[in-house]
Amino acid sequence: MSKLPNQYQRMQKRFKKFTDAVEDLGKTAKDAGPLDEKTSHLVRLAASAAIGSEGALHSHTRRAMEAGAKPEEIYHTIILLTSTIGFPKVSAAVSWADDVIKKKR
Repeated sequence: MSKLPNQYQRMQKRFKKFTDAVEDLGKTAKDAGPLDEKTSHLVRLAASAAIGSEGALHSHTRRAMEAGAKPEEIYHTIILLTSTIGFPKVSAAVSWADDVIKKKR
């Protein structure tokens, strides 16, 4: 299991009921459809890139890899977004994915 980001751990300590509800919502959404674990994290990785969330992109890159995603699949997920979110955001997202992928190698 992946280590939760430090900020998330601080949120859990301060707002336990709230973070429990957020986690329950995430589990309910994941269980609502047919996507497998890897695909689910790739979708959330793409959303993280779209909103420019470095922390979420790190987390979903790590979790997608734990679910069996190859680096090529992660990079392809990100570059597919170019015409939607633009090259600068895609470039930033690739660098954030690199942070995680290079540590795993």
